[in-house]
Amino acid sequence: MKFAPVVLSSLLFAVAQAAAAQAPTECPSLPASSGLQWQQLVQTDFLICRASTGDGREVLSLMLSARDPSIPLNRSLRQEKGSFGGESLYWYQPDLGGQQPPGYAERRISVVKLDKGRYAQISLYPDSPQELGSLQQLAQGMSLTPSAMAAGR
Repeated sequence: MKFAPVVLSSLLFAVAQAAAAQAPTECPSLPASSGLQWQQLVQTDFLICRASTGDGREVLSLMLSARDPSIPLNRSLRQEKGSFGGESLYWYQPDLGGQQPPGYAERRISVVKLDKGRYAQISLYPDSPQELGSLQQLAQGMSLTPSAMAAGR
């Protein structure tokens, strides 16, 4: 019976993995082909979803909230047109106070007012112009889950 602790540990680990796999996700679905995985933070008045690559690099951040994030989006930093959640938007380069770190040219941010006073703030952190286009298409195709839209999120 000296193998019992190992078996018990393995069994507990498997149960914990199954519970985590069944935990409800409120973030929009990601296509399996994207290779991205969500990390989510749920609070009473907002939801934050962070999409990361297999190596842990965050490429997309989405915040759903009942409050306007009040991020100043300077017209001089306006870039491409797009959409999210059925609403039109413009993508902007983020205002970093004049700083331009590596990859700044491809970074994008936008805020969209959704129905009934709900807001979505989307940030993209691609490492190439091609990845920027892919992430913009991914954001455009996202469907918000009913539970993410409920309770003011």
